[in-house]
Amino acid sequence: MSLYGVMAEFGGAEALLAAAREAHESGYGDIEAYSPFPIEGLPEATGFRRNWIPAIVLAGGLAGGIGGYLMQWYSAVLSYPINSGGKPPHSWPEFIPVTFELTVLVAAIAGVVGMLALNGLPRLYHPVFNVREFDLASRNRFFLCLRHADAQCARDFLRGLEPLGIWDVPV
Repeated sequence: MSLYGVMAEFGGAEALLAAAREAHESGYGDIEAYSPFPIEGLPEATGFRRNWIPAIVLAGGLAGGIGGYLMQWYSAVLSYPINSGGKPPHSWPEFIPVTFELTVLVAAIAGVVGMLALNGLPRLYHPVFNVREFDLASRNRFFLCLRHADAQCARDFLRGLEPLGIWDVPV
């Protein structure tokens, strides 16, 4: 039987946070923590380093703004120049509303798509759903999963943290 990892259940947020810190300090690289609510400091305790969403949103906004401006410039200056009221074909103030709107639109779409992609969503199945007790993770329990670790070493390590239970997570 192939294992995804070893999972332990904890009764409180403080116990999960302490367990995640200890697992990270012990050298376990792939740590997943599950909680019914956000816990301050948990991402850092599991080894989470950088959030790429701001960079993705910035890139999307720049692409939308530059693309919107160039689209208007091409149509007004190169493709179909019209002398309207004596204004020059490249009258940049009239390009600002569409440029702004496309900046916001493409940045928002890039943020949503980037968030979904970085979180691996949509995911209809995850191996932790094979653990029957895991349904309590959305109610009142806290779980720590050590992925891709030596199963026996991970079990022994987790036993030392005094969890409520320990389970193997099959793939």
